Amino acid sequence: MNRRTFHRAPEGERRQELIEATLDTIAELGLKGATVRQIAIRAGVTAGLVRHYFDSKDQMVEEAYRTVLATFAAKAGDIDGDPKTRLRRFITLNLTAPVANDRSLSLWASFISQVRVDPELAVIHREGYLSFRNDLQGLIRDFLEAEGRAAGEADCRRHAIAINGMIDGLWLEGCLAGELFEEAELVAIALSSIEALLGLPLGGDEDTAAA
Repeated sequence: MNRRTFHRAPEGERRQELIEATLDTIAELGLKGATVRQIAIRAGVTAGLVRHYFDSKDQMVEEAYRTVLATFAAKAGDIDGDPKTRLRRFITLNLTAPVANDRSLSLWASFISQVRVDPELAVIHREGYLSFRNDLQGLIRDFLEAEGRAAGEADCRRHAIAINGMIDGLWLEGCLAGELFEEAELVAIALSSIEALLGLPLGGDEDTAAA
């Protein structure tokens, strides 16, 4: 276990460091193994200091899940370019590291097993899903409009649901068995499938590599 070095920090920074230590511990030991003591050891602080910032382990886990969902996926607002470039890069970023890697898979597996039995985690999960899907829906709408195509809300929503499901599946395959695929193969499959669904090109291989 890699321990963080203790240093004095502002309240907000210290709280975020403890959340990151929580995620590191969950990734390595799972939710059950991520005790307050283990998280404190990872963070290089005392268990008493952890309890100063969080009322309970449940609260730590909930904050950690919010954080992981916020960092699990690329955000549309952070991507520049024309509508075609933004959609292509959004897909590419969400199927490559650091979004798709062993740590992300470990965290996903730990949290997703609890989403159906923990109401608070279920609410956080729903918020994260809708945020991602709404981002994707907006990118699809902008792309279709830029190409002179009809971009009704219902159609864009259906496209976003379908593409989100495809991204989830390819992400999981890449995380579980990345060695079975050539470099950028899953990204290429995703882009070609989206082109077929939307009936419009998203760019060539050189564009994908540049993204």
